[in-house]
Order: sequence, then structure tokens, then C-alpha cells
Amino acid sequence: MRVIAGIARSLPLKTIEGLDTRPTTDRIKETLFNIMTGYIPDSKFLDLFSGSGGIGIEALSRGAALCTFVELNPKAISCIKDNLSFTHFTDKSQVIKADAVSYVKGLKAVDFDVIFMDPPYGKGLEKQVLSVLSDKKFIEDTLIVIEASADEDFSYVYDMGFDITKEKRYKTNKHIFIKKRE
Repeated sequence: MRVIAGIARSLPLKTIEGLDTRPTTDRIKETLFNIMTGYIPDSKFLDLFSGSGGIGIEALSRGAALCTFVELNPKAISCIKDNLSFTHFTDKSQVIKADAVSYVKGLKAVDFDVIFMDPPYGKGLEKQVLSVLSDKKFIEDTLIVIEASADEDFSYVYDMGFDITKEKRYKTNKHIFIKKRE
């Protein structure tokens, strides 16, 4: 896995061993960031279920002002910190050891330009996070992006006060782009 664009372009990133994380492939990452291009420069980026931190580091490389990484797995946290040090983004980031649902519950308001989440598939964690976010005040016009299995149903988001603005399908997974309705 590597950073594919920006100031840290081509730098290799560590991943944690095992099947606990699914690093996003370069091709899918490229497509994802092409869609999010206008949201990244000078943004406050929240990377929930961060894994090795590849998505948040890509955002920093492409000009995000700050990235908050939220991860519970100690091995993943160590990997994120190593990757941030190697890419020289430690000063533009914070790494929080917490589960994503608890972290968003603790937010007084949502003050991020982009929230990206790639939770373990099939556990309903994205629905739990969205449920908590639905009751929060949004300071920014936040873009929420969820990576999920291709067959995951998101028809419930409208009832939570969100709209799906775009869906990008791949072979086995997809990205859902969501905005909170005013």
C-alpha cells in the first residue's frame, strides 16, 4: 500500500498483518479521491475505523489541514503512528484510541468537512454511527463517505435525516456519499 498523490506521493505505508483490516486498493482509493477532490484541500478530515490510516494519510497528502484517526485496535494504532511519522504528517493529525460509535457520541457538534468510515462489514456499525450523527448539530456542510460491502442496504439513511448524493460500486464493495439534510 502506498500514498498515491500529493506531497507524500509514492511513499509506502505499513499495514497490520492478518484479516482484521482491508486496506483500500490503489485503484479504488484513486477513484474515491477523484470524487472527493473539492472537499479535501484545507479540510478537517475524520477517519473512523482507521485501520492502517491509509485514507486519512492520503487526505493529508492531498492537502487536508488536519486528520483525526479513530481506531480501537492497538496494533492498528501503532501502525497509524508509524505511517504518520514516516510521511511527516504527525503535526497535522491526532490519533484517538476509541471505538467509533463512542467517539461520535462524545462530539458536542460535528465540525469536520469530511467523515470517512470503513467499518467491519456486516456488523451494522455504520448504521450506529449514522444514528448518533443524526442527532448532532453539524457546523460544516459535511460529506460522509462510507465504504461497505456491495450488498449493504442504505435505504434507512433518509429516515435518519440524510440524503445519498452518490454511490460508487466496485466488484465486492462500494462507497456511499451522504449529506445531512438541512
